[in-house]
Amino acid sequence: MGFFSKVPAYLIACFCFLFLSATLKAQDSDELFRQARAAAFDKKNYPLAIQISKEALSKSPGYKDIRVFLGRLYTWTDKTDSARVEFEAVLKQEPGHEDASLAYASLEYWNDDNKKAFELVNAGLDLHPDSKELLILKAKILNSLSLYPEADKVITQILKSDPKNTEARAMAQRIKDNSSKNKFGISYDFVHFDKQFTDPWQLASIDYGRQTKLGSVTARINYANRFKTNGLQFELDAYPRISPTFYTYVSGGYSADGIFPNYRAGFSLYANLPASYEADAGFRLLNFGENTWIYTLSLGKYFKNYWFNFRTYLTPDQSALSHSYSLNVRYYLGGADDYIRFGAGTGLSPDISSNTVLIGGVSEGETPSSMVVTSIDRLKSNNLNLGFVHSFKVFNVISLNLSWLNQEYRKSTFGNQITGAISYQRRF
Repeated sequence: MGFFSKVPAYLIACFCFLFLSATLKAQDSDELFRQARAAAFDKKNYPLAIQISKEALSKSPGYKDIRVFLGRLYTWTDKTDSARVEFEAVLKQEPGHEDASLAYASLEYWNDDNKKAFELVNAGLDLHPDSKELLILKAKILNSLSLYPEADKVITQILKSDPKNTEARAMAQRIKDNSSKNKFGISYDFVHFDKQFTDPWQLASIDYGRQTKLGSVTARINYANRFKTNGLQFELDAYPRISPTFYTYVSGGYSADGIFPNYRAGFSLYANLPASYEADAGFRLLNFGENTWIYTLSLGKYFKNYWFNFRTYLTPDQSALSHSYSLNVRYYLGGADDYIRFGAGTGLSPDISSNTVLIGGVSEGETPSSMVVTSIDRLKSNNLNLGFVHSFKVFNVISLNLSWLNQEYRKSTFGNQITGAISYQRRF
């Protein structure tokens, strides 16, 4: 006789009933979970989503995914204590649960409890060491704790295994800029003109930057030989941090010999936006005896191995508003300092040293003391540039760049400008 022939019929009936009941409850809970997600994401009705999630949990108290989702709903509606209760219930049932660890650590990170967030994300990584979401959150926490070298190691680890990870790519440059206390750099530019000027221009710079509690600060000395005349410019750049979302660019420069602007200044407010977007808005001021105000806006986007940035410069004039545009693209070959770049644009960028005299309106035969700011309307131009940036032995970065500029330097008269540039940076 078989096993089932020895079991009383009523026990078999009870077992079948319990199994069927549990199956139906699970199906009901799955349907309620689907309805709760639709209420949250499609209708943006969080109270309804919370209500449905609670109903689902009443049918299936051990359904961890629903409980984590309920915790997220509480987080999004600023009911942080209730969210913690749900997350802790899941982690008590399954320590290191990936989604619960991520959601709970994110809550504490958003509420500036980086110590608690760090403990939670590490507990999750103990069981899920390859979780990209947990690793990215860990890098964010380390960055907020000003542990930049450690954050850089985590981001590098992600990009080695997943070079097309857009969110990690967006973080990499910001963390890399903060990962070393000190930076030393040198650069050299050689500018050749086919018509506008008979002699080439040569530019060189040396700079030293240091991380501070407020952000990075860089001092720079620029040298130029233009029109067989030497000139020096002294600059100071800073990138003060306001929050994980916002930081600023503040810059000033001075020169006494007229090759460079008498003085220059710049300011931009940067925002790290959702979906790996970034944007900034600000101004640049150049003075060659008179002030030229230039306003700038840009929008950038990281996508897999690419970074796209569109920028415009707007210059009010007495008769019109002059404008220039540029599109820059980077294709990353590895980390934050390994990429090929391509750019195209119209008009002149005041952020490129070789353009400042052009914006100042100098022509062949003029002396530095006779430079005056003229209307930028006449400075019609198109440009292309190609560059390569490579890091080696971790702390060394070399950059090569070649650019072409077709410039209208007199009415309906155009000339070509070819620039070759090389730079080296050492972090320590």
